[in-house]
Amino acid sequence: MSPALLYYAIPGFVVLLSIEAWFSYREQKALYDVKDTFSSLALGIGNVVSGLITKALIFGVFSLLYQWRLFTLDGSQWWHWALAFFADDLSYYWFHRCSHHINWFWASHVVHHSSQRYNLAAALRQTWTGNLTGSFLFWCWMPLVGFHPIIVLVMQSVSLIYQFWIHTEVINRLPRPIEFIFNTPSHHRVHHGVDLKYLDKNHGGILIIWDRLFGTFQPEEERPQYGLTRNIGSFNPVIVAFKTWGELFKKAARSGSLKNAFLYFIRPPGWSHDGSSQTARQMIEEYNRVHPDAPIN
Repeated sequence: MSPALLYYAIPGFVVLLSIEAWFSYREQKALYDVKDTFSSLALGIGNVVSGLITKALIFGVFSLLYQWRLFTLDGSQWWHWALAFFADDLSYYWFHRCSHHINWFWASHVVHHSSQRYNLAAALRQTWTGNLTGSFLFWCWMPLVGFHPIIVLVMQSVSLIYQFWIHTEVINRLPRPIEFIFNTPSHHRVHHGVDLKYLDKNHGGILIIWDRLFGTFQPEEERPQYGLTRNIGSFNPVIVAFKTWGELFKKAARSGSLKNAFLYFIRPPGWSHDGSSQTARQMIEEYNRVHPDAPIN
């Protein structure tokens, strides 16, 4: 099985996106905006182009680590693939959760959240810098314990392909057993919401069980508002891809000390050395002080 599995899925993405856009037009639903959609597509194309280079580098890193593996697992056995599936999905959960709590990773991941629309085009709105800035580090343990690098890359592709279809408002809720175990459109709409109670929730990839286990699950209640707590304000894909990085380095340079500069890269989005901006947790704490009768977790 090819680790480039994701690239073969692109025609299917385009077909499904077109169907959703047609449905939106027919039902007179404002799911799509032309400028926003072209921005998402341009960011997706840029991600594919950058991935042609970075995936080769990551495969090299995984292959090097595999030489030092603790075990040699038999890829012909079904249980090996089952273990790889859960290992990848757990790795994705922690990568995704950290990407919302550490500025260094958020500066890349913010691209995916930058659309104020929630549709299949937004699923293609992907970072150009994530691989280069270390997102792959969350999977490095897998070749070390014996998963072949190709299997690791295949599982990453399977996860991303699965996550495409959950970026839609067309599907409401699925049967309860599915909603309990798997990440669904309902769960992922929450993840893209900027409502206070939805911030930094539902980080799962294919499975939602990790959020239930680690206390980050939030069911969908009111329809979310999408985007960022402070939107980028541009449809230019280059600005969307790099604006947050530029702001992060500027804040670090003007922070007044090396310690503060370092903290800007490892603290959550919104953190500031002078209190001029707030993290999601600080915003929730302030809300809870004002509304003690209806606190947000």
